[in-house]
Amino acid sequence: MILHTGMRTDIPAFCSEWFLNRLKAGFVLVRNPFDPSAVTRYTLSPDVVDLIGFCTKNPAPMLPHLDRLQDYGQLWFVTITPYGTEIEPNVPPKEQVMDSFLALAAAVGPHRLAWRYDPILLNETYTVQRHLQDFERMADRLSGATDTCIISFIDLYEKVKRNFPEARLVGQKERILLGREMAAIAARHGMTLKTCGEGDELAPYGVDCSGCMTIPVYEKALGERLIVPKAKPQRKECACWLGGDIGAYHTCAHLCRYCYANDDAALVAHNRRRHDPASPFLIGNAMPGDRIHPAVQESWIDRQLRFW
Repeated sequence: MILHTGMRTDIPAFCSEWFLNRLKAGFVLVRNPFDPSAVTRYTLSPDVVDLIGFCTKNPAPMLPHLDRLQDYGQLWFVTITPYGTEIEPNVPPKEQVMDSFLALAAAVGPHRLAWRYDPILLNETYTVQRHLQDFERMADRLSGATDTCIISFIDLYEKVKRNFPEARLVGQKERILLGREMAAIAARHGMTLKTCGEGDELAPYGVDCSGCMTIPVYEKALGERLIVPKAKPQRKECACWLGGDIGAYHTCAHLCRYCYANDDAALVAHNRRRHDPASPFLIGNAMPGDRIHPAVQESWIDRQLRFW
């Protein structure tokens, strides 16, 4: 199976000690975000977890501990954008994150690492020209460390509207201009530009619109063929295969204003105070009325011997 850590929060950046403790314990407990008393117990063993997916804006805390992951397949998505602290208040400086990206690539291999430049938003500071200039500079720095860059354009979820009221959607003309030019820049630096949840609009301009977390992507990171259960995409624009996630909403201290996973800074601070690195839960501990059920887990690696 595929286990995710980062669709709801940034575990490498803020909860690496907890994650390493869960690997040692061999299991993790995850509350259903819509029914907190419903708890899923995931076994953390390479016998059933084929690959662990990480999404982070700061992989640095995990770099000294990558040996703890050597028995698992890995796929890392590291977000590096040009935005300053007015939009990404607590993300480390970009040069520092790029240094960590290069170190991570050297440790796990470029085929297990993708650069996310998203979401793309436009305002008086971050114009189309500014994005293209910064993207060129970053692509040059990261050249050789990955062969994949993923973009998306800002979505105005209700949480985003509350936390970032001045944000606006990126128009079609601007999307096409950015997609076309960024695809060309990426190609010059040995990367394929992919989109996340944007449909096929940019396919005619050299952008790969097949999805960023698809089975072929996992197979490439693993170097193995997978046989996976059928699943429907979570939204019609998305072709990605998303498995179990051990994160929790309203816990990421980056506090990016475009984030769909946080309600407000006060709630995040409250939850961060409840984080116990020794707990099987990311936030808090067991509560009366918890209903714990084991996740359905099995290896998806195809063990069939083939002659080509």
